[in-house]
Amino acid sequence: MTNNAFVNLFSHIKPGDTEFRTDGLRDFFQYRDLGVADATGGRVLAQVVRANKAPEKGTGWHIHEAQFHIVIMLKGWARFMYGDKETLVSAGDCVHQQPGIVHYLFDYSPDMEYIEIIGPSDFASPGVEGPCEVPAPTPWA
Repeated sequence: MTNNAFVNLFSHIKPGDTEFRTDGLRDFFQYRDLGVADATGGRVLAQVVRANKAPEKGTGWHIHEAQFHIVIMLKGWARFMYGDKETLVSAGDCVHQQPGIVHYLFDYSPDMEYIEIIGPSDFASPGVEGPCEVPAPTPWA
């Protein structure tokens, strides 16, 4: 993948074209690439993210060093802390995480699945100190 500003290719990915992988940012999620990073020369990443195993500690407090980040929840739900505010994101919801917002995904349903669109594709996700305590996740049955 390059970061060439002039790359802008047509891309059409069908569900069977790419597989879910477990070698993404978090081992408790699975990721399916939607081909947008290659088509945009690394300017945008689009991927489907789904639960891989029950939440234990969640993502920890972190930020994304990105220009934009959108989450569209397809199935299930996830609970986030955005700063000191708890937010439930349910199927059908769309969240714009403004650049640099301190957040923590700490709980999610077994069927959680969302589309994540973020730019650039090679964003960093450093851990940071959080502003408050985080509720415990709901155990899966």
